[in-house]
Amino acid sequence: MEKLLDRITAAVSEAFVNCGYEAEYGKVTISNRPDLCEYQCNGAMAGAKKYHCAPIQIANKVAESLKEQELFSEVNAVNPGFLNLKLAPAYVQEYLQGMADDERLGCEKTANPKTIVIDYGGPNVAKPLHVGHLRSAIIGESVKRLGRFVGHKVTGDIHLGDWGLQMGLIITELKERKPDLVYFDESYTSEYPTEAPFTISELEEIYPAASARSKEDEAYKEQAMHATYLVQHGHRGYQAILQHILNVSVTDLKRNYANLNVEFDLWKGESDAQPYIPDMVEKLKKEGFAYESEGALVVDVKEDTDTKEVPPCMILKSDGASLYTTTDLATLVERRKLFDPDEVIYVVDKRQEMHFIQVFRCAKKTGLVKPETDLEFLGFGTMNGKDGKPFKTREGGVMRLEYLISDINEKMYQKIAENPEISEEEARETARKIGLSAIKYGDLSNQASKDYVFDIDRFTSFEGNTGPYILYTIVRIKSILNKYQAQGGDLAKGRIPVAENDSQKTLELTLARFNGALENAFDELAPHKVCAYIYELANAFNKFYHETKILGEENEEKRADLVAVLQLTKRVLETCIDVLGFEAPERM
Repeated sequence: MEKLLDRITAAVSEAFVNCGYEAEYGKVTISNRPDLCEYQCNGAMAGAKKYHCAPIQIANKVAESLKEQELFSEVNAVNPGFLNLKLAPAYVQEYLQGMADDERLGCEKTANPKTIVIDYGGPNVAKPLHVGHLRSAIIGESVKRLGRFVGHKVTGDIHLGDWGLQMGLIITELKERKPDLVYFDESYTSEYPTEAPFTISELEEIYPAASARSKEDEAYKEQAMHATYLVQHGHRGYQAILQHILNVSVTDLKRNYANLNVEFDLWKGESDAQPYIPDMVEKLKKEGFAYESEGALVVDVKEDTDTKEVPPCMILKSDGASLYTTTDLATLVERRKLFDPDEVIYVVDKRQEMHFIQVFRCAKKTGLVKPETDLEFLGFGTMNGKDGKPFKTREGGVMRLEYLISDINEKMYQKIAENPEISEEEARETARKIGLSAIKYGDLSNQASKDYVFDIDRFTSFEGNTGPYILYTIVRIKSILNKYQAQGGDLAKGRIPVAENDSQKTLELTLARFNGALENAFDELAPHKVCAYIYELANAFNKFYHETKILGEENEEKRADLVAVLQLTKRVLETCIDVLGFEAPERM
């Protein structure tokens, strides 16, 4: 279905043309004064200079033309030249019935679907997920779902940190603790064990212990660096340990990400890019892009229009070792080979912006990606505590993600358990769903690039702009629909009615903006716009609910039609929260 705003703009643009003005002046926006009108057009103001007349003259002429349109119930020209518009309730009713009859609620899939890779998550193996991993996972998952909903082919890649010194540190520490393991026997030629020589708990203890020691013991650090070199150059035993680290870590990561309702299509890491590095480096040298600077291999990426210093992109360090820039460029080579994407979106901390400026420019300049491939940097701000500093535990440490989720779920459980009608099992599951909505909505309702305060008390509230409030609204609708059916009502019987009062029309107009809201949110990579939309919709519904007799309506046909509005509202809200990555329970 064509977006309602586009239909209105088309009608107003046609009126401008009929009155002798250019169509471009007919652009319509949602009114910023809902007390005066529902939509507005300011084109007469912009056209006054060109047509050498007062804006109100243009507005009056166009308003007179629009009064013949069945689309509008009211058209007013207001000084100094605004057009104030109100839609005919019957037209809105017809539009909403089209939404209700459509499986996709009137949201057409894009006519030009893209192949898109989203790089998000980015945890290091052998380390537990902590709150610093939250934003990338939540924002990336939502952008992925938004992209798929509007019709693009989207692949999500976690891009694991599984290469570098951390691997050498783990191997070195493991060798000291368990020197008799076959992985350290250079004469061993048989198959290595399939079971890892450590658990996830042991692994998570080994790495920080090794990291701490390497900062005080230079000889130990040298051993770790040599072990890193060996694993990166194919040492058979160390490669087997690396595979164990990956298997154990990924199993645990999948469990933790599942608790966030986050799924990745690819579990690739930096190590997967390694085979592409030699040929890539050779290409950059051969084609004259890469040159030596202080022993390192670099590519210039500065541009004449730069207002700040953009350093060269370093491809290899002076000792020949690769860096994050190397593996990110090689990963783009791999993605081009495997997916030939039209767009690659990176959901990472905004403090990494310069790194990605260098990577993107280098990839474009050297032809590692096609000229038409879009490389997007979606940088997010910091998740802070109430003190305005990065979120920490009460003891001042970095909080593990599973502990944060557990704390919020317990907080929600304590609230839900007050209802004696709900079993403990249902209460726990309901608490999990509400807790997830609190975390995800609390994050996504903020513009991604901005820092925000993670306020557990506010995010878990059932009032205000929160996930639990949105879920409470959906559950309220479910409860009414269940009662309606229990009274013998047929959910398939009703049709969307013509609005009879202001609260009903406001609700219907808000519902009609659904397809535009989701398309716009993806175009701008802005999940917070979905949150803003459903908060407005939830408020509109609750006002309608408090002012309208629904199940108490005596006229059976009218009651069925009101129920049809509830069903459409529920479908729209549930579609939106699915895009945001959470779901509603049956009751709260």
